[in-house]
Parts: sequence; C-alpha cells; structure tokens
Amino acid sequence: MLTITDLSLQRGGVWLLDSVALTVQYGQRVAIVGANGAGKSSLFQLLLGQLAPEQGSVSLPGGCRIAHMAQEVKATGRSARDFVLDGDIDLRRLERELEQAEAKGDDNAVAHIHGELDMHEAWSAARRAESLLRGLGFQDGDADRPVSAFSGGWRIRLNLAQALMRPSDLLLLDEPTNHLDLDACLWLENWLRRYEGTLLFISHDRDFMDRVATHVVHFDQRKLELYTGNYSAFEVQRSERLAQQQAGFERQQARIAEIQRFIDRFKAKATKARQAQSRVKSLERMEKIAPAHIDSPFSFEFPMADKVSNPLLSIRHGQAGHGDTTVLSNINLTLLPGSRIGLLGPNGAGKSTLMDALLGQGEQGVASTLLSGERTCGEHLAIGYFAQHQLESLDLDASPFLHLQRLSPRASEQSIRNFLGGFDFHGDEALSPIRSFSGGEKARVALAVIAWQKPNLLLLDEPTNHLDLEMRQALTMALQNFEGAIVVVSHDRHLLRNTVDEFWLVNDGCVVEYQGDLEDYEAWLADRRKDDAEAPKRQPAGAALTGDAAEAGAAVGESAEDRKARKRAEAALRQKLSPFRKRQAALEKQMESLNEVLSALEAELSDPAVYSDESKTRLKELLAKQAEAKGKLEDIETEWLDVSETVEAMEEELAG
Repeated sequence: MLTITDLSLQRGGVWLLDSVALTVQYGQRVAIVGANGAGKSSLFQLLLGQLAPEQGSVSLPGGCRIAHMAQEVKATGRSARDFVLDGDIDLRRLERELEQAEAKGDDNAVAHIHGELDMHEAWSAARRAESLLRGLGFQDGDADRPVSAFSGGWRIRLNLAQALMRPSDLLLLDEPTNHLDLDACLWLENWLRRYEGTLLFISHDRDFMDRVATHVVHFDQRKLELYTGNYSAFEVQRSERLAQQQAGFERQQARIAEIQRFIDRFKAKATKARQAQSRVKSLERMEKIAPAHIDSPFSFEFPMADKVSNPLLSIRHGQAGHGDTTVLSNINLTLLPGSRIGLLGPNGAGKSTLMDALLGQGEQGVASTLLSGERTCGEHLAIGYFAQHQLESLDLDASPFLHLQRLSPRASEQSIRNFLGGFDFHGDEALSPIRSFSGGEKARVALAVIAWQKPNLLLLDEPTNHLDLEMRQALTMALQNFEGAIVVVSHDRHLLRNTVDEFWLVNDGCVVEYQGDLEDYEAWLADRRKDDAEAPKRQPAGAALTGDAAEAGAAVGESAEDRKARKRAEAALRQKLSPFRKRQAALEKQMESLNEVLSALEAELSDPAVYSDESKTRLKELLAKQAEAKGKLEDIETEWLDVSETVEAMEEELAG
C-alpha cells in the first residue's frame, strides 16, 4: 500500500529522517509515535505532496484516494451538514455536473449522472453526514447551524467528520482525539476499527492506540521503526529492544576501552606500532551503539497548600445552569481531602457546568453557574483550575518565568528556574514570550502556574489536550502523588484509571455516584446509542439513584423469551469464535518466540568479535538464521492480521 525507500527529509535545516525505509500493507491501522518535533506531521505533509524529500521516494498505488484531517477551518456560512458533505469530493463533482447537464437540457448526460449518483449512494449521503455529526457529539439541530457558529474545538470535530466522509484508501489523522470527549472517542474507535482502508494516525492517547492500532511506527533518532501490535505491545517490544541495546552498548564500551588501552600502551613501541594502528582503524570502523536514553524530560509535582480544611467544599440542594436555563438540579456533594473523582456523562449533559459550579463565584474570574443552593467552602480552600479556555487567559507576551514571578515576586530566580525545569522549560525557553509556543507548551505553562500556587483542590477539564505521551505520563504520576482532592473530566482513560478512585455520572439533569468502571460505562453508551431514539434515556449499571432520578433512569427491559433467544445466539457465536481466538493466541506465541530468537541473534550480531576474520563462518550462520526468522515472522504476522480481523468482526457482532 505504502512504500518508503531510502528517504531523507529535513525541515528548517534540521534532519528529521535519514535514509529510512518503511512498508505499510493495505488495511493496516498504524499509530505514529515519537517525540514532539521528530517529524510526524511532516511525514503526513510528505504523503500529501506538500513536502519534497531530500532523497528517496514515497510510493502509493495508482489512483490511491487519500483523506486527511485538516487542523484548522475558516469561519463560513455553510451549514455543518454541507461542510461535512464537502468531504465527499466525488459527490460534489457529480452534483455540479448534474446541474450543468440540466442547464443545457442534455437528457442523456442527466440520466448517466443519475446512474453514477445512485452507484455512489448519493441518496444516503446526508443521512451519513448527520450520523457522523451525531457520533462526534453534535446535537440534531447542529447540522443546520453555520460553521461560523461553532467554537474552535467544535470546528476541529467538523474537520474530522469531513475527513471521515471522504471515500478513501488511505486515511491520515493528526491527533483526532484532541477536543473530543470520552463518548466521541469511543465512537471514533469503533468507526476506525471498521474502516476498510489503510489508516495512519498520530496520537498521544494510549487507550485509543491500544484499541485502534494494529501496528506502531516509532520516530527514533531520525529512523522509522515498525512494530507489530498496539501501543502496549510496542512498549513491551521497545523496552526489550532498549535493554538489548543497552547491553550491547555496555559490551561495546568495554571492548573500546580494551582496544584503547592496547593503543595507549603500545603505540610508542616500534614492535607493536603496526598492531596499534590496526586497533585504531578497528575503532574507526566500529559502528557506535547509542546508549538508551529513555528518561522523560518532565518531572514535577503539585505541592500541597500549607493548610487544608476538612471538608474542602460542599454543595447542598444546588441548581446549576446558565442564565434562566437550569442544566443540573438537586446537586448534593462533598469534597474531602483525598477525594479523587472522575466525571462521566454524555456530551452536553452538564459536566463543564458542574465544574463551573464547583469553581464558584469569583474564582479565577469565572462567574458562578450555581443558580441556587448552598455552596460552602473550607476556610483554607485553594483551587487549581485547568480548562482549555484558561490557555487564552495566559499573557502571550510574558515568559513562563514571568508568569510565576508575578505570582511570587519574592521567589528567587533559581527556585523558579528549577520549578520550570520539571516542565521542560530550560535556559532561554523559560524566558521567551509564550506567543510562539505550541498548544502543548502553553498547556504546560498553565499547569506550571497551577502547581506553583499550591492548591488543595484540583479541577481539571480535559487537561491532556495537546500534551504528548511523556507529559501525560508525568501528569498522571504528579496526580497520583497529589494529597489534595481532584475532580477531573478527561477522554484519556489511562489518566482516569490511574488517578481517580470513584466516578460521578452527570446525566439527565442529575449528578449521581457511579459504582461501575469505564468498561461498564462504555457498554452503557453503546446501548444508549441504539435505544436513544425509541426509549427513555437510562442510567448505566452501577449508578446509585434515589427518588425522581431513579424513576427517570428506569430501564426498558426485554421479554424473557427474547432474552433466551438472544443468549442462545450469543452462545452459538461464542462457540464459533473460540477456534479463531485459540489460533490468534497460538500465532501470538509464535511471534513472541520468533521475536526472542531475533533478539538473541541481534545480541550476537552486536558483538564486534563476530565480525573478525576467524568468525566468518559463524557470521554467515547468524545472518542466515536471522533472514529465516524474519521471513517466518512476516508470514505469521500476515496470518495473525487476518485472524485478528475475523475475531474483531465476530466480537463486534457479539457486542452489537
């Protein structure tokens, strides 16, 4: 499908890729990972023909249709529906041709174009566009609203919907989960897993990559390394490779030291000078193995406030909303030191409204959304609030250093610099105006500002947007060690699993304790989408309801006979699925075994001694075994992909 040969690429005088090769097969779903600035987005520009390589080539099949997600969209008066339909360029071309043929009165052309439109299923295009909009969190009435009426984050969702609407053989998505909530992320995962073409996507969302990717391409030291499996499999394989690389590096360093000692000892002696010179040339020829640098550039924490109240915050009999509109009623909650809450709920249910109500009147300059009820703050309450609109309140002409210095004029320069270093702001960067910073860098500044103020309650609304994997991991660890209270809204399930102890569900105007986990919530969302048009909205299993909320959340059950029939069908499908799962597991064991063989061979081949004249026979044996193992691994990986696709399809049928 995609073949990259001997490719070198640079941007702004910086080499991003150096003589790389890569092959991606049709139907693979490939996650692109690597450090910020490594060249991931530049690779997409290269595939789109917007960049030219310094050397090498990129090959795609003739007639390959490429769809990609634009990162920005200009305000326009076109409706959201029409904007999404514009993604289907063939449909729009046929519509223009039909209009021209009708204007000319060319009945033959009109009939021919109608036939093409029918083959293109133009009759269902509007419905498909609206389905994409609903899946990405838009309300039914939003389809008729102009694009200009939506905020920047929602316009990004429109760009994503337009890309998904376009018929394609190769789909390129750059950070598709940015600006999505958890519901939309789950919907997108399912959509992409059914996508029949080849998918290349850049993401920093571990769970999203685990659920979608069949392969991972890693940008590493100007090379592209292809790994089989999802992100978790990549982490395991890479850690093993780094361990082997480090062992090889240490052995090589020992050998270099030994050779250098020989050179230093005998280079001045006439009888040994020729041998010493030979050792010098040996050192020059030796390909240096880089040490495994895997340390994160981020290391920070959220220092606790000097004093803490218990409870920190409570709301009794609260109503929250905007103006005359009530979104949430009968809010009764208490936040204690150590509370760690994750908010769940469908898009538009009121999660941000609840966060604003917790924030309260006058906090951070945001007006309260609490319309009635009692909000009681502890004497020593100190709130740290993060939301995407907080980035807009940063002073673009001020540096990260100045942002903190304004908060603590008496703090020493070194203490501020040390603190910013944990957020990877060093040297001149700590003193540079943030106007030119990327979204991720500005988010790091905002988090640094929050941490510097020593809060005892953190209110975090989608804190991982724009953050890369290393920073997300550092944030997760900082939250794990935070001793205060946390309330977080996030589509990053890895963050939620590792930082919160309980969930609250915001749905149908209520805030209730939820006893289930993220998997339970996902199952409820899938069920809710199916029944939303024909049944009352239901609370998921695990939601603790009382009074009117319990009555409103009652589920519509199925008859005993229907339930028995469904169970029999599921049992039959599970029985049919069993041999495929067993074969999948067997193939995975074979791949693991072959990877171990290859690792052992690579370890032997990393030993400089094997390249000596005395070891020529052994070297040939090792290279032959390596080629044989790689061939077997490629065949098994191909079969594993076919079996895995069958398993996924049957599991989706079982789930649906």
